[in-house]
Amino acid sequence: MNRRSHRWSGLALGLVALVVLVACSGTPTPAAVSTTQPNADTTQPGDLTREDSQGAVTVKITPLNLDDPSATLDFDVVLDTHSVDLSMDLTQMAVLRADMGAEVNASAWPIGSGHHYEATLSFPSQTADGTSLLEGATTLTLVIQDVDAPERLFEWSLTQ
Repeated sequence: MNRRSHRWSGLALGLVALVVLVACSGTPTPAAVSTTQPNADTTQPGDLTREDSQGAVTVKITPLNLDDPSATLDFDVVLDTHSVDLSMDLTQMAVLRADMGAEVNASAWPIGSGHHYEATLSFPSQTADGTSLLEGATTLTLVIQDVDAPERLFEWSLTQ
């Protein structure tokens, strides 16, 4: 290969690397700005989305049906990273707790992969004894363990 071909090959490789780097970086929106406090809530009043930026994974969770639960309580979960494998089973890592002591384990999560993954995490709306998880509760806490941090807590007030 002559010197000119070699230079063009190097430029092409550099351009490809730059495109990949730009495609994965993006400009953060105000809601995606990480803070130095674990479990910091960067949401606006009335916004139900909660965010945790511990470790190399940012987790955003938005309840989908707290006002009108069916057989399940569903949450939109967004996982965002540039270095951690996201093909994990959140049903083995997540618990939903009401402040009066009741809790349920996650029941459904479509395992995926990639650096950016979004899916619905579901929990039964009733405990094992048939009681509504939300009955009498004023606070609901979703706990996720071992997603590049020992524990992540996401909390919602159920009182208006």
